[in-house]
Amino acid sequence: MRTPACEFLRRLDADWRDLVDAMGPCPLANAAAPAREPWQALARAVAGQQVHGKAAEAIFGRFLALYQAPEYPRPEQVLATEPDILRGCGLSAAKTRAIIALAHGAVSGEVPSLAQAQAMSDDALTERLTALPGIGPWTVQMFLMHTLRRPDVMPVADFGVREGWRLLKGLDKQPTPKALLIEAEAWRPHRSAAAWYLWRAVDRVKAQQQEFSR
Repeated sequence: MRTPACEFLRRLDADWRDLVDAMGPCPLANAAAPAREPWQALARAVAGQQVHGKAAEAIFGRFLALYQAPEYPRPEQVLATEPDILRGCGLSAAKTRAIIALAHGAVSGEVPSLAQAQAMSDDALTERLTALPGIGPWTVQMFLMHTLRRPDVMPVADFGVREGWRLLKGLDKQPTPKALLIEAEAWRPHRSAAAWYLWRAVDRVKAQQQEFSR
């Protein structure tokens, strides 16, 4: 069943229609958000910074395994862990500092609770969270999209989103973040779903290349 976001994007042009039809409904628009506290979701996003999906999951899996917890450790447990042990999971020094800062923020209240975050605007959350070490706009955007399910987030600096647009439109090179932001005005108020489909455009080409190479 198509969601309003799917229908909206399909009506933009033939390229969008073909992509949406090929990829099916966007899960960001029709699935319940994970019940994660912000510091937990942000820690997962930090682990995934500049790392491919499977590698990021492996690193974060080793982090969780340190605490033998069914899901996430308490922030106090992270603060009691030596940084070198955290780095042994595959986290860089910068990512280790960021995760420790998130744990500190969860204890101090600098990082809002899930209930508090749900009541805050995108801009207010971005301003508050990017004040933390190692937490940039991309990390907050992933939190807004995947945890809070905010519908109109546009991560224009994301490599995959820009590459997806290049592939969708047959461009010679990726757009700059500024140029893509201008293009994305036409995708409001469903820019989160648009970003998801542009990621899938990259996945589709990779799958086609793998099939061709067999």
